[in-house]
Amino acid sequence: MTGHGIILRGGTVIDGSGGGRFHADVAIDDDRIAALGDLSGVTADIDIDAAGQVVAPGFIDVHTHDDRMLRDAGDMTPKVSQGVTTVVAGNCGISLAPLVAGERPMSPFDLLGLEGDFRYPTFQALVDELRREPPASNAAFLVGHATLRLAAMDDVLRPATGPEIETMKGALDEAMAAGAIGLSTGLEYPPARCCETAEVVELASRAAAAGGVYATHMRSYADAAREAFDEAVHIGRKADIPVIVSHFHCHEPDNPGLAGEALAWFEGSRSQGVRIIADAYPYEASSTSILPEFVERRTRVLVTWSKPYPDMGGRYLAEIADDWDVDALTAARRLAPGGAIYFGRDERNVERLMAHPDILIGSDGIPLAPHPHPRLWGTFAHVLGHYVRELGMTGLEAAIHRMTGASAEWFGLEGRGRVAAGAWADLVVFDPAAIAARATYMDPEQPSAGIGHVFVNGVEVWNGDGHTGARPGRIVGRGKNGGQ
Repeated sequence: MTGHGIILRGGTVIDGSGGGRFHADVAIDDDRIAALGDLSGVTADIDIDAAGQVVAPGFIDVHTHDDRMLRDAGDMTPKVSQGVTTVVAGNCGISLAPLVAGERPMSPFDLLGLEGDFRYPTFQALVDELRREPPASNAAFLVGHATLRLAAMDDVLRPATGPEIETMKGALDEAMAAGAIGLSTGLEYPPARCCETAEVVELASRAAAAGGVYATHMRSYADAAREAFDEAVHIGRKADIPVIVSHFHCHEPDNPGLAGEALAWFEGSRSQGVRIIADAYPYEASSTSILPEFVERRTRVLVTWSKPYPDMGGRYLAEIADDWDVDALTAARRLAPGGAIYFGRDERNVERLMAHPDILIGSDGIPLAPHPHPRLWGTFAHVLGHYVRELGMTGLEAAIHRMTGASAEWFGLEGRGRVAAGAWADLVVFDPAAIAARATYMDPEQPSAGIGHVFVNGVEVWNGDGHTGARPGRIVGRGKNGGQ
C-alpha cells in the first residue's frame, strides 16, 4: 500500500468531537491528517510508537496575550510544551495592531508590549511580519477595542465621538479583511472604561458582518458582575454576534456563592437566542497590571514584574510594603508600571468552572512578565492532570472537546480541533497517567510532564527531549482561511 510521511501507531484517539475514545493509527502527509484506522500494512517515512498514549487534537488556547511572544520568541515553548498548537491573541481589548505608539501606552497595554512594540499602522502589517518569520504555533487574532480607541482618539478617558467611531470602524474593517477573527474588549480597564455600550455595539456589528466573534473582559467581575454580564448579552443580541466572556469568574470576597449562580446566566441567555459562552483558567489566582483598585480588593498579591523596581519581581506586595515602611497601596503605586498575581478565589468555584461543559479553556498568561503566573506554562496540563485525572471533575473526552473541537467551532477555525482525515495535522500525543503541570507560583517557567509529541501543521515542534526548533505555525482566520 502507499506509504505516508508519518504514522502515529497504536495510540488511543480522542478526536475532539466529545465522542468516545478509540484505538487507531494516525497518518500524516504534509500538513494534513491523511488517514485513521488500522495502518499496520502501510509504511511511513517516520514511525512513532503511540501505544499507551492519547492522540488528540492540538490544544487551542482561546485566551492569550501572546501577541509579542509570537513575534519575538516564536519558538512558543510555554505553549507547545503543554500541547497547545493554536493561540488566540489580542484579548482584553489590547492588541499590537493596528496602532503606532512611540511611547509606552497606558495600562493595561504594558501587559502586551514596551516602547517600540506598537508599530503597526494596519493589522496587515503585523500579519506580514509574522508570515516572514513564522512562530512554532498557529495564531488567530482578535482586534483590541482599546487599541482602536488609542489609535483614533486624543483622549481615551471619555466617550468616543461619532467621527472617532467611524475611524475605528475603518481600522476594524481592514483588520477583518486581513484575517482577524473578531473584536475584543477590556471594559474594566482605563482605556475603555468611559466608552458607551452603543460604541461597542457599532464595532461588534462590523465584526459580525465579517463573520467574527466578540470576546469581552467585562466591566466588572465583582459587585456589578450581573450588570456587566447583561451588557455583554445586550451587545451580542444587538450586534448579532457570538459572545465569549473572557476568564470568567466572580470575585468571591464581594460575591460569596455568586460564581455557582452565575453559570446559570449563560443557559438563560442562550435560551433567549443569544450565542454566548465563556473561557476560564484552572487557578485560584488572577494576574494583570499593578492597579491600585485591584490591590484594594485582594489580601495577597505577588508582584510579577516592576519597571522601576525590577528586583521586586517574585516578592509579595505585603513584604515589599513592610520593607519600605508604607501601606500596600503606596507600594503598588511606586511599583507601577508592573504586573502582579492576585489571590482571592475560592478553589471550589474553580472546580465548578473546570467541570462545566460550557467553559472553554484559555490560559490568560502574560509572557512579558519576568515572573509569570504558572497558567502561562501549565494551564492545559493542569486541567487534564489535576481536575480530570486526580479530582475526576469531568471526563477526559469532555475536557479535550472543550480544549479543541468546541473552541475551534466557537472561533470558526475550520479544520482545526479534530482528529479526522483531511483536518490540519495539529496533534498532541500525551500519557494520560503522567500529564501534569510542573509550573508553580514560585517556579512558573517549567514545561509540563507527560507530553510526548506535538505537531503543528504536520511538523513536530515538541518531543520528549524538548523543542525541535521547527516553526511551522500559520496565521489562521475564520472559516476556510484556517490555514493562511
